[in-house]
Amino acid sequence: MTESKGETGCGCHGDTNRAAVDPAYRRALWIVVILNAGFGIIELFGGFLANSQALKADSLDFLGDGSITFIGLLALAWSASTRAKVALTQGLFLALLGVWVLGMAAWRAMNAIPPEAELMGGIGIAALAVNVTAALVLARFRDSGDAQARAIWLFSRNDAINNVAVVIAAGLVYWLQSAWPDLVVAAIIAVVFLHSAWEIIRGARRELAEER
Repeated sequence: MTESKGETGCGCHGDTNRAAVDPAYRRALWIVVILNAGFGIIELFGGFLANSQALKADSLDFLGDGSITFIGLLALAWSASTRAKVALTQGLFLALLGVWVLGMAAWRAMNAIPPEAELMGGIGIAALAVNVTAALVLARFRDSGDAQARAIWLFSRNDAINNVAVVIAAGLVYWLQSAWPDLVVAAIIAVVFLHSAWEIIRGARRELAEER
């Protein structure tokens, strides 16, 4: 789950006002944080082991989602300006990560070596399971009238498309014995990731301007 409009222009941390008064919703968000951040680290290491740029790009999506939701939960008692400054820092950091993935994909394109297709596909299937689990955890909140809860659920579901793309790319890598399917999927995920980072930065800057 990458973005929805909200307090930081992203909203992926959910409705902080609701989280402050609804323990069940707050617990659900904490579960999503653990799932995203924990698997993001695992997938990042897996990306290096499998030599897969697509896995590395997808891991950044997990880590970005987990970190933003985590900060959103910690920021329940923070002022609006503090939340906006933290969001701006997060957005800039995530943008740098996205640029790094694109740069690595471009460098790999000049030294294209097929990744370990079996490991790549296995981790992609595990990532899909994690995203489906996150969607199920939040499913009971999506029809509660909370637009941001529904948005989180929808983006968690939509992120599963990235995982399916990784699995398909792994199959193509195995079939074609080529690195290009991995590189193409990595570039697509990185571009989407950069768009999300830009939305966070733009929303945070707007809030800071309103505070001034």
